[in-house]
Amino acid sequence: MFQKLSEQINDYKQKVIDIQKLLVSIPALAPENDGDGEIIKAEALMEFLQKDGFPQPELYPADDKRVPSGKRPNIVYRFKGQDSSRRIWVMSHLDVVPAGELSLWNSDPFSLKIEGDKLIGRGVEDNHQGIVSSYAAAKALIDQDVTPKYDVCLLFVADEEVGSTYGIQYILDNHDLFNKDDLIIVPDAGVPSGTDIEVAEKSIVWLKVETKGKQAHASRPELAKNAFKAASNLVVKIDELYNEFDIKDELYEPPYSTFEPTKKEANVPNVNTIPGDDVFYIDCRVLPDYPLKEVEDKIRMWADEIEKRFDVKISFSSSQRAEAATPTSVDSPVVKALSRAIKKVYNVQPKPCGIGGGTVAAIFRRAGYSAAVWSKLNETAHQPNEYAYISNILGDAKVFAHVFVEG
Repeated sequence: MFQKLSEQINDYKQKVIDIQKLLVSIPALAPENDGDGEIIKAEALMEFLQKDGFPQPELYPADDKRVPSGKRPNIVYRFKGQDSSRRIWVMSHLDVVPAGELSLWNSDPFSLKIEGDKLIGRGVEDNHQGIVSSYAAAKALIDQDVTPKYDVCLLFVADEEVGSTYGIQYILDNHDLFNKDDLIIVPDAGVPSGTDIEVAEKSIVWLKVETKGKQAHASRPELAKNAFKAASNLVVKIDELYNEFDIKDELYEPPYSTFEPTKKEANVPNVNTIPGDDVFYIDCRVLPDYPLKEVEDKIRMWADEIEKRFDVKISFSSSQRAEAATPTSVDSPVVKALSRAIKKVYNVQPKPCGIGGGTVAAIFRRAGYSAAVWSKLNETAHQPNEYAYISNILGDAKVFAHVFVEG
């Protein structure tokens, strides 16, 4: 049965081009990125799928007054299986990030460019590859009149790029769609070899560090409380976190917690003034072995010492903070099913892994569902000249098809 589906998918090269061309042409930017949301893209996709023989979709829109339609679309296509006791979900997102600096693109980011096996345009990989590969796998079920082992559900959601409040988080909070035994696949991260199945993520906290001192002329440091100097001392201390929280876990890449000062805001505009205010940021990705509070308490302790030394005040706030969810077991049905399929299609040895980045799989895991993130990607997401290979899209479709019929 899988062989029939695989051969059918081989015939979908032009369909891949056609649907990618459609999706790329509709930016689908979140209002946070000065966009109107995903509704136009969702409607175009639904029309395309209707013409291609797909069943009627189930719609789960989230209200959002910030977009012209007032709605953020979430769509489910359901295919009845031999056994409805569990479902196989493939979840992709409709929204994309802005094109960024246009001078860095070699073509119009919202007009598909084709170079042999390569498709170029904003969103072709993140996350159109997931949309199109899951579409092709389901289309093969239709064209070959194959009933999958379990119910198959394609889920296309809004709002992944800026937080998922109106996407998968909304669905989990407001609709009872998932069972604990379901196999949930999120094709939104991966490596060029196709080997890595993401089953775990580190905790994450982004700290904004504000230092308040006293401004003065640079020739009179005795009259100042140099906020920049105090903050710089804390920046240097941050590197000691690597020694304080030094557990290693080879499941993750890299296999240790990371603590990096990143963004620095401007302080005074001229050279000859000692700044009374300073702001910088720290990005922490922490192995689940350590509660985030332990890290935050250590930084606070150092900040207290620096406050006394420089007679300044240091405060912290976080724009993102999430404790690591319980990892998906490497022995879970979804990981085992994906592993068999990847080995069959790509002839590589799959390996479960953890990452420092964040995906919506963490939202599933916090809700108690096992989810695995996988795709064979070129890792060009968010970059100028983002691209995806047609061969990868068709290969991923075969992996999903294998999971659909073999479980």
